[in-house]
Amino acid sequence: MVKEEDGIRVELTYDPLDVAAIVGRVKDPKAGAVVLFAGTTRDNFESKPVERLEYSAYAALALNTMLAIARRAKGAHGLRAVAMVHRLGVVPVGAESVLIAVSAPHRRAAWRAGEEALEACKAEVEIWKREEFGGEGGGVWRANRDGAAGATVDDSTAA
Repeated sequence: MVKEEDGIRVELTYDPLDVAAIVGRVKDPKAGAVVLFAGTTRDNFESKPVERLEYSAYAALALNTMLAIARRAKGAHGLRAVAMVHRLGVVPVGAESVLIAVSAPHRRAAWRAGEEALEACKAEVEIWKREEFGGEGGGVWRANRDGAAGATVDDSTAA
């Protein structure tokens, strides 16, 4: 699932993410800076062992939101290119769940734009994650935001 326009590419995929490919998408001879953020699945959350994450999305809406974020970043910071890709489905510990790459003529614009795009992605994009905890069974669904409250999932009550 991909949306593209001039200097922008946003994508949702169930496949492992390719760091080299996303960096290649934003490289530009007029850019003196490329910034990449790679969000990876860590093995713990608030001292609980995490076995994996599982992401789901309202894909059509999420892609439109990602495209709007990329447009804002590109316009606000004079970027040459923006690429954002978020993985869906199961993401094991150590694997990337989100990649955001930007290129700009100068480093300050690239740094700011990359961080703003990441924070906007986490706050606005219609993606949810389930954290599967080791040793405790079940997991917790959360909005895709740092520290947001989650609801405990009890699979035994699922219909």
